[in-house]
Parts: sequence; structure tokens; C-alpha cells
Amino acid sequence: MQTITLDGYAEVREAYRQHDLEQALYDAGGVVMADSLLVLHGAEHRRRRRVENRLFRRGTFRYWEKAFLRDVVRDTLAPFRAAGRADLLEIGYRTIMSLTAMVAGIDRPTGSDAETDQLYRLAKKFSEGATMVHTTRDPAVVRAEVQAALDDFDRVFLQPSITRRRALLDRFAAGGIDEDDLPRDVLTALLRHGEELGVDEDVVRRECAFYLQAGSHSTADAFSHAADDWFAWAARDPDAADRARRDPALLQRCVYETLRLHPASPVAQRRALAPVTLRGGTEIPEGSFVVLDIAGANRDPRVFDRPEEYDPLREVPADVPRWGHAFGGGMHACIGTELAGGVPAPADPTPEQAHEQVLGTVTLLLDALLTAGARPDPDDPPRRDPHSARDHFAAYPVLFAPG
Repeated sequence: MQTITLDGYAEVREAYRQHDLEQALYDAGGVVMADSLLVLHGAEHRRRRRVENRLFRRGTFRYWEKAFLRDVVRDTLAPFRAAGRADLLEIGYRTIMSLTAMVAGIDRPTGSDAETDQLYRLAKKFSEGATMVHTTRDPAVVRAEVQAALDDFDRVFLQPSITRRRALLDRFAAGGIDEDDLPRDVLTALLRHGEELGVDEDVVRRECAFYLQAGSHSTADAFSHAADDWFAWAARDPDAADRARRDPALLQRCVYETLRLHPASPVAQRRALAPVTLRGGTEIPEGSFVVLDIAGANRDPRVFDRPEEYDPLREVPADVPRWGHAFGGGMHACIGTELAGGVPAPADPTPEQAHEQVLGTVTLLLDALLTAGARPDPDDPPRRDPHSARDHFAAYPVLFAPG
């Protein structure tokens, strides 16, 4: 099979918009990714996305951020701050786990730390299964571990959540409750529209597991990289970094620069269902395999000046998001972009525009971390994940300032 690699920013953007290029990155991770929104194509994808898009509205994100997400960040960080040390990955996962479970529709009866830890372990295993193509372990062993995690997830969390939602949907159908009384989550949407979408419980299980791992893994990963980049920037240019620490909008630009340099998926992969010719002349024959080099495109010097440099103050073209292609594009653009990255305010915003701004989960986490006086542990440096070819930290210890 012919393989064509695209690493220019404009080429990757155009390829994302080609309907004849089908998702192919997660073929190896089918144990947890098969039939999930991220791998569907064509009419099936449009039907699923139309149903699930209703959950991801800007007003919803803004409500979550203002109503409880800041409190979740503060409360999660508090015991680590009191202990004087933490691991950034654990902070990220613990903070985001409740939110991603809520989005997926996974009930948390106790809300205990033990329950959070169990979801955390399951989500990490699902993430390992989803990124199977980049594992350095025996794929058969990983696949068996992921299947066992799915079975535990189904028994402990998913089936009780399904039972509760089916009862609510029955009451709604009978006129006993209003639509506003139904949970606004992926699981409820899938159960309510299951016949229309043609999904069975296996698909429902994988879809909920996908949302649980995608939201938690990518957010925790982005948070650890954002902190690492900011720490290095503060060492190089303490005055600029201090200004960013005191200005949430500028701190959000720090996060966007991190996302550009460290996209959660450094590559995307597509399969050509028909011949495709890009505007620049690149010809993609039917049946060929297309690698979209996101990390390379996000460092395209034709678009980003000094592309290898971390510079949150940089200027970018008006039609280019500061995060580059970190959230994908086209039909498979990340459905949770605004949840993780927020919505940037325009320059010199009006009071109404400033009210509309959503900082995003990663910026809220970074802001809380820096406000708590966190710094890398000089005696326990961060470590990369040895079991993945992706740019992930396996551990990132930090210390907190006393008091």
C-alpha cells in the first residue's frame, strides 16, 4: 500500500476536509475504538455527531466553568498543596475525571477518592488501547488488558448508569418528567437514539469508554506539557512569564502554544476511498495510506515564525488558530475543543465578549497550579513514558511553596 505523508500546514488543513479520506489511525485500537465517533465515516458519522453535538454547546461549557469547574480544580489541588508535593499527571487526571465521567454519562454514586482512582486506572488503560499503534509493548497483551478493563468498567460503572437512564427515559416517554430532567450526557443520547443510530450495548460501552479516556488523557497530557513549557519559559524570561501568570487571557495563549508544540496526536492517518488531488498538486491514489504529520504542520515556518520556539506572545495569521492542528479538523475535529482549550476573547473585548470567554480546563488547571507556587522537584525530575512512541510524560513531580 502506498503511503503519502503531508507535513505542510495548508496541505494538512485541506486533507482534513476531504470526505474521501477515511480515518485510519485507530485500526489497531479497535478493542476500545471500534464504531466510536472518532472512527465512523460518512452518513454514520454524521448521524452520530448530530446527536452528540447537542451536548457540546458553548453555553454549556461556560456554565460548567463558572458553576463548578473552578471549585473542582481548587478542591482537587488542596490536599496536594497541603502535602507540599504532587505529580502533575495525577492532578490532571483527578481534576478532569469527574467532568469527563459526567460528559460520558458515567454515574459516580460515592464520589470517593477510591472511586476516582478506579476510573483513573480504567481511563489510562483505555488510552493505552486507543493508541495501540504507538505502543512499544506486546499488542496482544495490551489488548487483553484493555478488554479486562472494559469488562470491569461495564460491571461497576456502566450497567448501573444504563439502568438509571433507562428508567428516566421510560418516565419521560410516559410524560412523568420533562426533557430538562434528563441527563445531558453521551450515554443518555445513545440510549434515547439507539434505534436511529443502530448502536448496541457493545458500541455504547466503547463510546462511553472513548469519551472517558479521550477527555481525561488528552487534558492531563496537555496540562503536564503546559506546566513544563511555562516552567522553562519562566527560567528564560521571568518577566514575560510573570505577566502571563497574572493575566488569564495571556495564560490561555501559553496553553495554545503548548498545544501547537505538543499535540495529543502527533499524526493523523487516513485511507483514500477515492483518488484525491490537493490544490498544491499532490495526488493521492485510491487505496493509499495518508499520514498527516500534525507535529510537522504545526511547525511549518511558512505559517509560524521561529516554529520550534515556545513563544505565547507570537503573532499568527488571522485564519490560523494558535494551536495549529492540535484539535484536528474537518469532520473529525475534536468535539471537546472548547472544553479543553476554551474560547479566546478578541483583542480589546467588550464587556459582553469578555463574559463570553471560556478559558478551558487546561488553562484553569495551569492557573491554579502557578497560583499555588508549584515548581519542578529538583531531586525527582520528570520522566517520559517508555512504553509509547508519543510525547508523553510518565511522571512529573512538583513541589509547592509553603503556606
